[in-house]
Amino acid sequence: MSKNTMKHLAIIMDGNGRWATKRGLSRTKGHEAGAETIRDITTYCAANPNIQTATFYAFSTENWKRPKLEVEFLMKLLDRYLQKELETYQRHNIRFLAIGDTEAFSAPLRKRIRLTQELTQNNTNLTQILALNYGGRAEITSAVNRLIKEGKQHISEEDISGALQTPYSDIDLLIRTSGEERISNFLLWQISYSELYFTPTLWPDFTSKELAEIIKNFEQRTRRFGGVK
Repeated sequence: MSKNTMKHLAIIMDGNGRWATKRGLSRTKGHEAGAETIRDITTYCAANPNIQTATFYAFSTENWKRPKLEVEFLMKLLDRYLQKELETYQRHNIRFLAIGDTEAFSAPLRKRIRLTQELTQNNTNLTQILALNYGGRAEITSAVNRLIKEGKQHISEEDISGALQTPYSDIDLLIRTSGEERISNFLLWQISYSELYFTPTLWPDFTSKELAEIIKNFEQRTRRFGGVK
């Protein structure tokens, strides 16, 4: 039996707050630790010749409901992360992209996002996508409204796929950390036939070694895509 090839990996990074609470730390320390994990997992993906894209759920449209101080910290952390990781992107030939409604962010943060995208746009080893102020339902709704505005009389699945913010490939494997077994409005269109994997590991404790084991599990699964094998 041939192995499955994973080109597009998506991860719901969950458990930063619980990781910090277990250690008697503030939730912000958990988010800082989680940012370090993003770097480790991204560089691992960049070293895997099969993985072309890695998409991380960094900030959802629902995350605005968190305490104001925590949200403000997350915005500052994102800015610092992008500034710090530019060297990592360039050294590992990683292209950075952001999806979601980033217009809700401050002007300086939007500028940082645009600049990082521009400076890495010619990198070809891996595309790292951060979903920022992102919601799957909102993305699909926006795509349909865009097609209607363009005058589409009959909208096909191919039309919608092409109008999404992530039209280049479906997700092969979706991982969620922390033991929660929910999709949480993430890439709803793109995960239609994804393999799902839920791990109890809190995101800051998630390692490339565990990811390698999950990928081995994925490679051995039977993917039918609605057919029979």
